[in-house]
Amino acid sequence: MYRHLERRLAQHVRDFLRRTYDLDLPRIVIEQPPTVELGEYALPLAFELAKKLRKAPRKIAEEIVAGIGPIEGFEKLELAGAGYINARVKRADLAAALAEDAKPPVQLPEGKVLVEHSSINPNKAAHIGHLRNAILGDTFVRLLQFAGREVDVQNYIDNTGVQVADVIVGFLHLEKKSRAEIEELVRAPRFDYYCWDLYARVSQWYEQDKQNLQARTETLHAVEAGGNETASVADLVSTAVLRRHLETMDRLDIEYDFLPRESEILHLHFWDAAFTKLKAGGVLFLETKGKNKGCWVMRRAGAVSTADTAELAEEDQKVIVRSNGTVGYVGKDIAYHMWKFGLLGRDFGYRKFYRYPNGHDCWVSTGTGALDHPHFGDVSEIYNVIDARQAEAQNTVIEALRGLGYNEAADHYTHFSYEMVALTPRCAAELGYELSDDDKARAWIEVSGRKGFGVKADDLIDTLIASAKKEVDARHAQLSDAERLQISTQIAVGALRYFMLKFTKSSVIAFDFKEALSFEGETGPYAQYAVVRATNIFRKGGLDPGGGDAASVSTAEFERYFSGETGNEIWELWLTASKTSYIIDQCIATAEPAYLAKHAFQLAQLFNTFYHRYPILAEADEGRKKFLLATVAVVRRELVRALAVMGIRIPPVM
Repeated sequence: MYRHLERRLAQHVRDFLRRTYDLDLPRIVIEQPPTVELGEYALPLAFELAKKLRKAPRKIAEEIVAGIGPIEGFEKLELAGAGYINARVKRADLAAALAEDAKPPVQLPEGKVLVEHSSINPNKAAHIGHLRNAILGDTFVRLLQFAGREVDVQNYIDNTGVQVADVIVGFLHLEKKSRAEIEELVRAPRFDYYCWDLYARVSQWYEQDKQNLQARTETLHAVEAGGNETASVADLVSTAVLRRHLETMDRLDIEYDFLPRESEILHLHFWDAAFTKLKAGGVLFLETKGKNKGCWVMRRAGAVSTADTAELAEEDQKVIVRSNGTVGYVGKDIAYHMWKFGLLGRDFGYRKFYRYPNGHDCWVSTGTGALDHPHFGDVSEIYNVIDARQAEAQNTVIEALRGLGYNEAADHYTHFSYEMVALTPRCAAELGYELSDDDKARAWIEVSGRKGFGVKADDLIDTLIASAKKEVDARHAQLSDAERLQISTQIAVGALRYFMLKFTKSSVIAFDFKEALSFEGETGPYAQYAVVRATNIFRKGGLDPGGGDAASVSTAEFERYFSGETGNEIWELWLTASKTSYIIDQCIATAEPAYLAKHAFQLAQLFNTFYHRYPILAEADEGRKKFLLATVAVVRRELVRALAVMGIRIPPVM
């Protein structure tokens, strides 16, 4: 409702400006006053109009307030300061709509949205950095679904890349294992851990003698070509590791719909189809001189040269196909994104790969497969959750789409960029890493899978669950071990997901166990605890928190209880609760889930203040008691809703 009222206010202001000043402002800036005593919305537009109308901002504001007329849902508009306009809503009406969980109709964009996230190389165990990607991506999927959009969730699998080749080098050249021996290892628990250590050993082997890199080149070519024993071993290993990745992410309630693999992009000739279009469209040209001689290149994204494509300077060229005929990562990515938008004229084969405990099937690409598969691709919008270091590659794909004339597709292609995850020195020490004095003095320590220094995702989850369980065991010894484990898991997952979401995407995260699991401050457990507290109020009173208590408060009662200083304080809690959908819209518009984490924390903070200040069940006035219970019910519902969109479940006790 908060967003609905804001839009109504903006439209009335826009209409007034047209009929009074013959001005058309497509965007009306609406802010929020510093306190609820001043109103619910603030408009600074008089300052923007001062030059155009050649009037003082305050004079313009006076004319707007005097002439705009009544607005449904609003009590009045007021002049403030040198030209601000504060808008006051009818508190009782907004509260009644919120209590009934009224949802005004919204017009949704047409078409599906595709969110691609995780995209972990299937060569070793997932690590803490992958968790940030997956949690950001999964939360954005949930945001879009909450807003009513249809979403395809995809996880791109680079099963023919150099990282997979390196692990195969380890099996075949370092350990000299037969296929039968590798098959035996694949069946072992946490095979991805074995590959983690092997990958680090291979990196060391390359450093010992650069001639060893020849094994990588030969293995990579064999894997890309397919149809040979090396490629078969690579498929065996990468498929086993991929399955482990899905199991790891399932522990965090993260699911996928489709796993497109690079092997099919190669073997189904996606690139050949894209290559033909790119050459015909003049996007690619064959370089005949310089260091890129013999390569197919295109204009580098952001190139400043104004020359024709065929005369671009070397520094403005992006190599797409190398002189030896091999296609670079970006080339395959261009073909893949043309498929996403339904622009390639080709499709994958599909087969079921993984079934989640809830019965949801995840499909994987294949050469030929089932005919009754869901329809993937051919979407209207794309969000790629990929770290900030891939910005140039992402921009190159967008430029290729524009070069082919697919401007609408390019406009709806979003690089959902984020920064890396590191460890605090304390966290690294707790995980058993030896730190130098210099390391201990740093704000954070960067991890490196190639060097074997990092935090495996499952180890992190296990450690968080074990830490949470110590507290749960101490507080709730009467519960069964299975119940205590489930509660500990919900707290641990909530702590991890909230920690990864509370920082803006452009922030480097230094992960710390103690900070993430704290019941105080801006943490997942703090927000979960607020919901548990709210639920306990209803449990102790023998009431249903999802019942009709909130909706049973009359408009007249709302008006009475929202008046005065005490009313302002409780109204701030209601107003904050009304903003969940508004915040979710903001998260989608800016591709920034951190706003929802901040909202959940602020709502939990306000509720905890309310909880300590008002003895709800002991309230003697039955009418006021009903109003206070309605407040708890609404806040609880909105907190549960916000945390669910963040992928955080609520334990029965804390």
